[in-house]
Amino acid sequence: DSLTGGDIVRIALNRIDQNYPSEPYLMDGFYRDLKKLGGKYFSLLEAAVTIYDEDYDEPRNKDRLREKVALMEVRKSISYETHRYSRYFEQHNLLEDLLLHNHVKYRTFPEEDIFFEGFKRLKSTSFSGDQVYVVYLNSDAYTLKMFVDKNSYAIIKLEYEIRYRDEVVRKKVKSVSKYVSDTKTIGFKQHQGKYFLNYIKVNSKFNWYNAKTDSLNFQTEMQQELMINKVYPDTKKRISSTRKMKRYGLQYQDEDYNREFWENYNVIKDTPLDEKIVADLEAQGKLEEQFEN
Repeated sequence: DSLTGGDIVRIALNRIDQNYPSEPYLMDGFYRDLKKLGGKYFSLLEAAVTIYDEDYDEPRNKDRLREKVALMEVRKSISYETHRYSRYFEQHNLLEDLLLHNHVKYRTFPEEDIFFEGFKRLKSTSFSGDQVYVVYLNSDAYTLKMFVDKNSYAIIKLEYEIRYRDEVVRKKVKSVSKYVSDTKTIGFKQHQGKYFLNYIKVNSKFNWYNAKTDSLNFQTEMQQELMINKVYPDTKKRISSTRKMKRYGLQYQDEDYNREFWENYNVIKDTPLDEKIVADLEAQGKLEEQFEN
């Protein structure tokens, strides 16, 4: 009871090496990203992936992906590349970007004392049957809520919103983009005494302004999620070089559409698209036909 919110966070960060994988492991996952313009969805990409990683040791370079990813299958809507507003979105590897949002693995929390001093304790709760501390930090730039297991001090869930103020990101076709916010949810699940990534979701919003008048033209939004289906701890298997993900955009790494695979991929049945999303995307034609084409 004497622990402050900052005390709990310090202990949790200091115990990452104990609580998260220390041996090589594999994970099967499902990736999805959706792009949105002015409140309407216009593109979709989905991929079945296998992820290999050595451990949760603190990386020397926190901006370089340590995990190796195999692309099992990739499919996308026609408008992913052909829509005239596609150029307003990043064209590089978005899955790589998403994995780098894992603040626990990449140790990308501030290290200054003021960061820890800002945490408040909320009422403890239960999470998947375990008792957890809940700590909360609210500042002008961001809000962060952590759920920390009371026994191991493992971080089992993060809710993180970063708010940007007038930060110019890119200039494109006489327009200037500025970040609005990144909203993230990251969850972990225990397997054989260690905590592994269970899901990660990031929602990024940008406002685009007229470069001359600074008036708002439109808003773009990108929703990304990775859900882990199965974990293979302490594996001796490696990623096949023939399927290894390249560093450029996934939209350029897809092969012929494998209808049979996707029809039997249970994750799709468990995570169906919202009706509004499907309706927006099918303005270009039935999704199944878009994948085929």
